Amino acid sequence: MNDALKTYLETRRSIPANMMKEPGPDRDTIQEMLTLATRVPDHGKLAPWRFIVFRGGGRERIGARLAETALRREPEMPAERREQEETRMTRAPVVIAVVSTAGDHPKIPEWEQVLSAGAVCLNLFMAANAMGFAANWLTEWFSYDQEGLEILGVGPGERIAGMLHVGTPDIPPTERPRPDVAALTTWVE
Repeated sequence: MNDALKTYLETRRSIPANMMKEPGPDRDTIQEMLTLATRVPDHGKLAPWRFIVFRGGGRERIGARLAETALRREPEMPAERREQEETRMTRAPVVIAVVSTAGDHPKIPEWEQVLSAGAVCLNLFMAANAMGFAANWLTEWFSYDQEGLEILGVGPGERIAGMLHVGTPDIPPTERPRPDVAALTTWVE
């Protein structure tokens, strides 16, 4: 057994996006992370996913447009929530959208394509950790909102599999309760 991998999987944790700080990964590191992320099961070699990387001023511009949308829909939004909307895309130094491009195919079910996009999210999370960064896999309201998807640059028929926030942790990771695997397992022998 690979002890380093086992230890990583036993101790893997998410850091809240608002608990990340600079530095985030640079462009070359992000490119390497994305390359590692694509090493997933992909029946038919369709690559049914793509990436949108938000950094620097791009995060601020897109975040401002998303916040404007939320505030237009809820003008009486409480101050705490307003701040949350205004900082949603700037909590971490880098935000990477994993976009599922799954669709009809004569041989490969759409569900398998969607699962492949989810596997890309997990690999991207682990690649960020392997390179010394914290990560958090979220979706957010705009992942399910047509106007929000358009603001992000997500096309018709595409869906957000995950918004991965990446940066340097500002807090140590903490443990949370984990499921009882025995209660979730059926053995057929």
